[in-house]
Amino acid sequence: MFDLVFQNEDFLVIDKHPGISVHKDDNAQPLLACVAQLTGDKQLYLIHRLDKMTSGLLLLGRHQTAASALSSLFAKREVGKFYLAIAAKKPTKKQGTIIGDMAKSRRSMWKLLPSRENPAVTQFFSTSVGEGRRAFLCKPFTGKTHQIRVALKSVGSAILGDNTYGGLEADRGYLHAYALSFSHAGEQYQFIQPPRIGEQWAEIPEEWQSPSSLAWPTLPHKKTKA
Repeated sequence: MFDLVFQNEDFLVIDKHPGISVHKDDNAQPLLACVAQLTGDKQLYLIHRLDKMTSGLLLLGRHQTAASALSSLFAKREVGKFYLAIAAKKPTKKQGTIIGDMAKSRRSMWKLLPSRENPAVTQFFSTSVGEGRRAFLCKPFTGKTHQIRVALKSVGSAILGDNTYGGLEADRGYLHAYALSFSHAGEQYQFIQPPRIGEQWAEIPEEWQSPSSLAWPTLPHKKTKA
């Protein structure tokens, strides 16, 4: 269900396995309860969320004060978040920034719109990893539902195993929360966790092994009213 990556008195970091929901209603045994059983916590606080198909780094607060402070970092976009994905189709552009409002579509899907009133913003690099596969390193600036899945679908590269958005069949959905970086209580933290579960993952390019140091595409300046 998960692997414990790090713990201190304020928070835990786990590597969530694919196919595990962060919502208690979707699991026979809730994820947070399983983590708390291992760590001895009476209550844990979910700081952010990962989709059920998405594996990787998940931050959990150990008490209300820490949870409030960490949640504020996400709200103020002061957390570096980096994801790995695999697709079976070449994108319409190899790297750049995908921007657009998101709206609910049919069933549980979302779609990207050309408008930019409150847009989802995703930066990405991609590279061929052989056998028709394409690897993506994504940096979401915002935190919208299904954001990366919709963004890659919009450039013609639905994530492998993501049946909701037309990805080819696979043993799992190939999206992984790869790295987190943030400052808390005067300390700087960086966690990097390569994916462990899945037959289609490729070797991570050397330059991607320190994602926060890459020359990411410049974000457009938000227009302000005079």
